Amino acid sequence: MKLSGGVEWALHCCVVLTAAGEPVPAARLAELHEVSPSYLAKQLQALSRAGLVRSVQGKTGGYVITRAAHEITLLDVVQAVDGATPAFVCTEIRRRGPFATPAEQCTEPCPIARAMGAADAAWRASLAGVTIADLAATVEADNGPDALPGIGAWLTSGADPRGRAAP
Repeated sequence: MKLSGGVEWALHCCVVLTAAGEPVPAARLAELHEVSPSYLAKQLQALSRAGLVRSVQGKTGGYVITRAAHEITLLDVVQAVDGATPAFVCTEIRRRGPFATPAEQCTEPCPIARAMGAADAAWRASLAGVTIADLAATVEADNGPDALPGIGAWLTSGADPRGRAAP
């Protein structure tokens, strides 16, 4: 299974937005992660279309998370960014070639399609079992309880990481 880089960026944004007490501009999120502002904006738009974040207009506008972190799963984010299409799509290759199985005998998916479908279902169940809150808790466990609050304060303060006021 290969996911787009946008999934990683979107997940990071969702985690840090849980720590922000006010809307965060896309440019500030891009600065935090040192990523392309235009590409990140596309990921934020995908999250917005899925109802996971919303854009707040105005001078103090930006993005806010729309649900409690424990209500947003990794699967929600993956599907928002990369879509819900299964990783494997059977093309019924068994019905082609010199030893083709007649269509009327293909009443169930072939063993390959069944195995790949089961793997996709397990992968999706695993992603559905982890929430943004779970990721945030892991960030705190790995980096200390001040990590996310510190990031949240930086995102909304206007200061740069070196302590200078932002332009």
